[in-house]
Amino acid sequence: MGIYINPGNSGFAEINASDYVDKTMLIELINQTIGTRNKLTCVSRARRFGKSFAAKMLAAYYDCSCDSHELFDDKKIAGTNDYEMHLNKYHVICLDITSFISGARLAGISLREVPTMIKRAIWKDLSESGFTPFENDTLSDFLVRCAEGGRKFIFIIDEWDAMIREAKDDETAQNNYLDLLREWFKNTTFTPKAVAAAYMTGILPIKKDGSQSAISDFKEYSMVAPRKYGEFVGFTEDEVEKLCKEKNVDFMTMKRWYDGYTFKDVGSVYNPNSVMQAAENDDFDSYWTETSAAEGLMDYISKDYNGLTKTIAELVGGMEVKVNTTGFANDLTTFRGKDDVLTLLIHLGYLSYDSVRKTARIPNEEIKLEFQKSIHEVKHDATLKRIAESERLFAATIQKDEEAVAAQIEKIHSEETVALHYNKEDSLRSVIKLAYYTYRDRYLQFEELPAGEGYADVVYIPLPDTDWPALLIELKWNKSAESAIDQIMKKNYPNALMNLGRPILLVGISYDKDAKAGEKKHVCRITECRI
Repeated sequence: MGIYINPGNSGFAEINASDYVDKTMLIELINQTIGTRNKLTCVSRARRFGKSFAAKMLAAYYDCSCDSHELFDDKKIAGTNDYEMHLNKYHVICLDITSFISGARLAGISLREVPTMIKRAIWKDLSESGFTPFENDTLSDFLVRCAEGGRKFIFIIDEWDAMIREAKDDETAQNNYLDLLREWFKNTTFTPKAVAAAYMTGILPIKKDGSQSAISDFKEYSMVAPRKYGEFVGFTEDEVEKLCKEKNVDFMTMKRWYDGYTFKDVGSVYNPNSVMQAAENDDFDSYWTETSAAEGLMDYISKDYNGLTKTIAELVGGMEVKVNTTGFANDLTTFRGKDDVLTLLIHLGYLSYDSVRKTARIPNEEIKLEFQKSIHEVKHDATLKRIAESERLFAATIQKDEEAVAAQIEKIHSEETVALHYNKEDSLRSVIKLAYYTYRDRYLQFEELPAGEGYADVVYIPLPDTDWPALLIELKWNKSAESAIDQIMKKNYPNALMNLGRPILLVGISYDKDAKAGEKKHVCRITECRI
C-alpha cells in the first residue's frame, strides 16, 4: 500500500466505526460505468456534504491491496449482482488535491507546480510498490505498463476543483492543472489502456474552456442537476428520520434547521455534517461557519449587478426567485450578471434549486442565519436602506403604530408591483416577508402555521434570548383589517403560541385594490393578546 497508489481501506474503516449512514449503493453506479464510454464521472456538491467520505469508501472497495469484505458484506452494495466482480480488483489512484496545494504553500512553491508535485508523488508510490518503469518513460507510460499486468486503474480525485478555486486569479496555474487532467482523461492512447473508471468530486462542476468543458468526456452531476446521484448528495429524509429515532432527537426540528435541498425523484436532502453534529451535540445551530469555506457569502451578495440587491432581499424574505443557470463558467471569477452569482451560490450550498420550476431559495434556518449575518456587512446603499426600513418597521409594530406599519407595507408593495403581481393575496404575503427583512435577528419566521382552526398567514416567534413579543400577522385582500383580527380570534390562532410566555401582537393588514387615487390602499390594525 502507498499514500496515493492503493491506499488501503483504513480511511473507510474509521468512518464505518462511527454512526455510518449506508451510502454504498453509490458504488453500484460507478460499477455500471467501468469499462464503458461513461466511465468518467464528476460529482460536485457543497462543502461538508460527504465528498471525502464517498472518496474513501470507493477507494476501500476497489483497492486490490486489501480485503474489504468485512467492511462491505453487511452493506447494501453486498446485495448487488456485481458486488464480488469489482471488490478489491483494481489499482486505485486516490488524490486529495487540497493536500498538494497546502504542500506547495508550505514549501513556498508556486501553485503552477502542483501538477508536477502530483506526478512525482504518484511515480514515487509506484516505484515503492514494486513497479519498474522503462528508461525514458513518462508517468503516463509508466501507468500503462502497470495496467498491462491485467489491473487497470480507478482514479479517485477528491476536491478536483481546488486548483480552480485557490488559483482563481492565476490562469497559468489553472491551465497547467487542466492539462494534467486532459493527459489522463482525454488521451485516446492512455485513457482506454490504463483507466477502468474515474470518480472526481468537488464543489464546482468542471471548468469551461471557452464554450466547451475543459474535460468534455466526463459525465457531470451537480447541485443544479444531480440526476441519478441525487440521493447521494446528502442524507435523505428517511435516513435523517431513522437517525433521529436512534439518537432520540426531534425530527421536525431537525427538518426545519437542515432540510431544504430537494431533488427530483429523491425529495428532501439534508446536509450530513450539520445533521450529525446536531444529533451528537444535542444542539440545533448553524454549523455552516465551521466548514472553513474560502468563499465568503458576503463577497458574492455584495457584487454590483443589476437586480441582485433586490433578489437577495426576496431570498432573505423567504421567496423563491427565478435563476438561469446556463452559461455559468464554473469558476469564482467569471460572472456575467446576477444569474451567475446565484448559480454559484447554488453550487456552494447557500441556495437550493428546483430544476422543474428553475427557481432558487434559501433552504433552511441554518443558511438563513448565514444570510442574515452577511446582509448587515454588505455596503450597498440599497441594502443598508432596506435594513434601516425593516428595523423601523419592527419598532413601529411593537409600538402599535398602525399608520407607520401600513405606510411601510404600502411602500414595499408599490416597489415590488411587477415582480409580485400586485393584486394577489400571495403577493401581499411576499410583501410582508420583504418588509420584515431583518427578522432573523430576533425571530423565527413561519408561513401557514397550523393554529387553532386553520392556518395563520405569517408568524414571527421570538428567539429564546430576546424579550420581544410574538407577531401573528393575518392578511386580507379587498377586506378590512378589522376582519383579519376577527379571523385570528374566531379561529383561535393565538392558541398555537400559548406556551411562549410572551405577549402576542395580532397584526391585521388589508389591501384595497379598488381604492381611488390619493386614497390609502393599505390599512393596519394591531392589538395585543395574552393567553
